Parts: sequence; structure tokens; C-alpha cells
Amino acid sequence: MGLHRCVLQGKTALMHHCPPIYVFLLCLLLPACNPGSGLIGPSGERVSGESVDQLVVAQRLAASGEHELALRAYLRAAAENGTTAEILTGLGSSNLALGRLGQAEEQFRIALERDSENIAALNNLGVLLLERGKPGEARGYLSQAFALDSGRSDEIRSNLQLAIARSENSAYTAEEAGEYVLIRQGGGTYRLSAGSGAPQG
Repeated sequence: MGLHRCVLQGKTALMHHCPPIYVFLLCLLLPACNPGSGLIGPSGERVSGESVDQLVVAQRLAASGEHELALRAYLRAAAENGTTAEILTGLGSSNLALGRLGQAEEQFRIALERDSENIAALNNLGVLLLERGKPGEARGYLSQAFALDSGRSDEIRSNLQLAIARSENSAYTAEEAGEYVLIRQGGGTYRLSAGSGAPQG
């Protein structure tokens, strides 16, 4: 295995047999990484330490299930670009995956104040409300997501069908939400699937 070199204040740090994702993240934090050193990102792409888009980094970390690291990258993206609806949705999605429902709900709602047609925020807020035993409110958000998506997403359709079924079942209780687990789909959206255990990435 080759050595990855990063230069910090004239000193060379050599990282041997380190997982690529840790080499990548460490070099992001250094002020000057050698662009020719052949850094490898989480998805196997070659990157330069001087031109990394933190939003892209965050999305790739979230896709790989590294939600705590994704949160940090989203915060760096917010520092660079402001708290856009896309970044707020990403923060909310990572908090949702980590089970931090209160923070996630607030972030999704602010995202929708800034972009009322953000499909991922609408879907994920709907999923969160289903988790909290509020199928009626969830149905409204998921209906909007489904309409804006023109019915193309099987995941949004599945979530909406679940919300409709639960909202029409007066015997449904919040405790029953624990019988489902979160499954991350493409594009940062989530769906609920029958099962047990903690939310999955």
C-alpha cells in the first residue's frame, strides 16, 4: 500500500495502512494538502484538498452511513454557503437517522420555510411525523411530496400509503411507530419499513 502525504507547517505526516475515509477527512482539516498526492474520497474518487465541496462531502458521508461525520460536513458547508434549504434538509436527515427527532423536525420545518417545494424535506418530515405517531399531519406533507415528484418515487408512494393507512386507523398509537425502522434511499430521502431496532443509515 502506498503512503499518503500531507504537509502541515513544513512537517510531513505519513499515514500508512489507514482507511481511506480517515485519510480523506484528516486532509480536509489541514490547511495545505499536496494536490498531487492522490487523495481518495469516501466513494473512491480522487480529490484535491484545495477544492473540496463540503456539501458533496456531507452527502457522500450520509450515503455511507457516517451520519455524525456528515453533520460536521454539513455545518462546514453552512459556514461556506449559508443555511440553505438543501443544507438544512441534509442536517435534518442526518439527525433523523441518528434518532434526534426534535432537532430534525425543526431543521425540516425551517428548510420548508425557505423552499416549500423541497421534496426531500417534505418526505423526511412526513416520515419523522409518522415516527412520532402523527399520521394525519404526516399524510399532508407526504401528499405534497408525492404530487411534486409526480408519483415517480416508490419510496414516497410507500410512505404516503402508510400514512393514509395509519391516519384512517383510529386505533393506531405512537408506540406502534417503534415497529418500523428508517431505511435511507437515494437522494437523501427516507422510508419506513417494518422491522425493529434503531434507525438505519
